[in-house]
Amino acid sequence: MSGFVFNEKPIQIERGDGAYVYGDDGTEFLDMGASYACVPLGHGHPAVQDAVTEQFEKITYVQASYPNAERTALYDLLADTAPDPIDKTWLCNSGTEANEAALKFARSATGNSKIVATMQGFHGRTMGALATTWKDKYKKPYEPLIGDVEFVPYDDAEALDEAVDENTAAFIVEPVQGEGGINPASAGYLEAAREITEETGTALVFDEVQTGMGRTGALWDSQRADVTPDMITSAKGLGNGFPVGATLCRDWIAENYGSHASTFSGGPVISAAAGATVSTIVEESVPEHAADMGEYLQTELEAAIGDEVRDIRGEGLMIGVEVGRGANKALKQLALNHGILALPAGRTVVRLLPPLTIDEEHADAVVDAMAEVVG
Repeated sequence: MSGFVFNEKPIQIERGDGAYVYGDDGTEFLDMGASYACVPLGHGHPAVQDAVTEQFEKITYVQASYPNAERTALYDLLADTAPDPIDKTWLCNSGTEANEAALKFARSATGNSKIVATMQGFHGRTMGALATTWKDKYKKPYEPLIGDVEFVPYDDAEALDEAVDENTAAFIVEPVQGEGGINPASAGYLEAAREITEETGTALVFDEVQTGMGRTGALWDSQRADVTPDMITSAKGLGNGFPVGATLCRDWIAENYGSHASTFSGGPVISAAAGATVSTIVEESVPEHAADMGEYLQTELEAAIGDEVRDIRGEGLMIGVEVGRGANKALKQLALNHGILALPAGRTVVRLLPPLTIDEEHADAVVDAMAEVVG
């Protein structure tokens, strides 16, 4: 085998259509993972496909120091849709790059070096973002990483208050932890984080790589929580399958960001894909639909298997079913016996991150399959 980076699954995917993907033998799978939340509008959405095709015929690439209409339009769109007063955007190619940029921006803007992150958090695999990721299995082979990083328990405002001081550059946090097990922050935690960081001049960074683009019921989860950080990082669903990331910043960060740069920052084709994705999500009220469908799916799961599992939790269409140590076995049975692709979140949680366009029929299929697998 020529590849070696990924542990490949025994299903070769050849094409996708809406909420479904198809194997090379024509087998249909309901994609309840959306390739780690990367296709919020479903596979092959015409608005995104048309925007990319049109731009591809004009020019595929021009470096970001040259203005381009698609990139400028994306800057404006993200500024318009981000929580006020966030209105500056740095474009890149992935979530880990977006978080890497946020950490660098925070250190430059504050003049401090200390970073506070949370236990069970996941922020990426480049050296800076990896240093703020909790699990040793991701970090050990690459140590030593960047220093001056302190971890605190997630959803513990008292511990956060003790850790953040006048020497802290940033507190980076997922409003709902993804890789850590689908753990939503409790009411008041994010508000406390905002107060604590403001008191010390610390940059508050919301990692919305997974929660953003409508997944939890608002375009940005910070809007649902009614807390505005200093930076929001985005990727995954931002381009509906195309590789793009973004670090959205308040002015005080953007004015002192340092000298960060990237060759492929906001290429025209990628900007067209992201622009079409964001505008379609907003215009078609996709976050509201995600909120409704997430409530329906969680309610039906609770009724069907609530007594058989440890917990069912999440926000919108970011749902975790804690089944215990048998999560991987459950995922295999869902795929091979029921034609449903889902994801793990650690060893114990089945993670559901479907396209935000699913309907009750899709949700019912998942509930029926989970009932058989868990039962």
